[in-house]
Amino acid sequence: MKSINPATDEVEATYEQMDDQTLDHIINDAVQAQEEWQKRSFDERSQILIKAAKILKSRKNEFAELMAREMGKPLPQGVSESEKCAWVCNYYAENAEGFLEDEYIESDAEKSYVTFNPLGTVLAIMPWNFPFWQLFRFASPALMAGNAAILKHAPNVTGCALAIEDVLHEAGIPRALFRTVVVDVEQTQQLIKHTGIAAVTLTGSTRAGRAVASTAGEELKKTVLELGGSDPYLILKDADLEQAAETCVTSRLINSGQSCIAAKRLIVVEENYDSFLQKVVDQMSRMKFGDPFEDETDIGPMARKDLREKLHQQVRESIKRGANCVLGGEIPDCKGAFYPPTVLTNVAKGMPAYEEELFGPVVAVIKVADENEAISVANDTEYGLGAAVFSANIVRAEQLAAKKLKAGCCFVNDFVKSDPRLPFGGIKKSGLGRELSHFGIMEFVNKKTIYIN
Repeated sequence: MKSINPATDEVEATYEQMDDQTLDHIINDAVQAQEEWQKRSFDERSQILIKAAKILKSRKNEFAELMAREMGKPLPQGVSESEKCAWVCNYYAENAEGFLEDEYIESDAEKSYVTFNPLGTVLAIMPWNFPFWQLFRFASPALMAGNAAILKHAPNVTGCALAIEDVLHEAGIPRALFRTVVVDVEQTQQLIKHTGIAAVTLTGSTRAGRAVASTAGEELKKTVLELGGSDPYLILKDADLEQAAETCVTSRLINSGQSCIAAKRLIVVEENYDSFLQKVVDQMSRMKFGDPFEDETDIGPMARKDLREKLHQQVRESIKRGANCVLGGEIPDCKGAFYPPTVLTNVAKGMPAYEEELFGPVVAVIKVADENEAISVANDTEYGLGAAVFSANIVRAEQLAAKKLKAGCCFVNDFVKSDPRLPFGGIKKSGLGRELSHFGIMEFVNKKTIYIN
């Protein structure tokens, strides 16, 4: 398997795929290691995660460079990602014991309560777009709960996967308890079926989620799926257009637009449309794409050329069906998997820019007559990950976010983001279950009822 620098097209490293016998040994060793790990106190586990956080901070520049080489993330964003991973490690180190305290419940018994036990060994199938964060937001609660973890990362960020393994081992996680496996899709399906795997978590596309859920379902294994999104951002008549435009552009272009919770459909009431569109175009046009190692770069390359080709096909097909491209939309004549900031208007139902997730620096700006139509368009999607509302009427905006928008995460006057203290996940075809907060750690424990007379 090859790791190819998406900015230069050069091969960074090659990795040998593991054979089935090696994988069997890794999982069996993890099962044994987990039996010992669950006996350790919360304090022992927390000290290891705190040390992992310190390592992540001390080596954040090194890890940012690795992310830049493997998937094109601009350096400042890679540094921030490492710091956020340290945050989630510390968060669960400090809170896991309280989250998993026995919960006493009155019943006909003399004593009855719920206790929380680890499930065992969890297989994590992770994506390339946030190669450190996606893993640590799963691993921190899973390990603190007493589970073992096997990481199957995206092939193009295998270097990141091995670096994460090194961080955790250096911090004191037993070697067998957390392992990276280098495998293909067919082997991944076999891993899910392995008797040593108790549960599976995947962050990735809806297509991948279906495949994993199907295999895990046949085996009756617990899954958590964080999948795609086509997040609507509603710009209402009393919105601060300057702030809304800046926030939407920032959200759309984080990680070169390769984020499941990016602002993908900007839904604007008619009276604000022209002014807001101009502000978005002005801000998008000022964003510079280029070498992720350069200070002036706002947008790095897309992670792979095949991903860029898919995005470009979606843009061209949307234009063919009647959308207008008012900025970008052309593949630049240079090395690397670069794609320019792109703005599409006149986007309507039946177009990829309306129906599908555009995973790159492309935004659709959609005009609607009023608030009611804005809500209708926002919910007219198979996805339900994130959404945002921009309005000066905070009470009304909160009502829309809480009661009207069909998504797992709804923000007011800000862009959707993940936070260790808040649950994260979607509905509809954006996934199953939740990560982060106390909800996240509850996904991979057995909520066991104890009844005593």
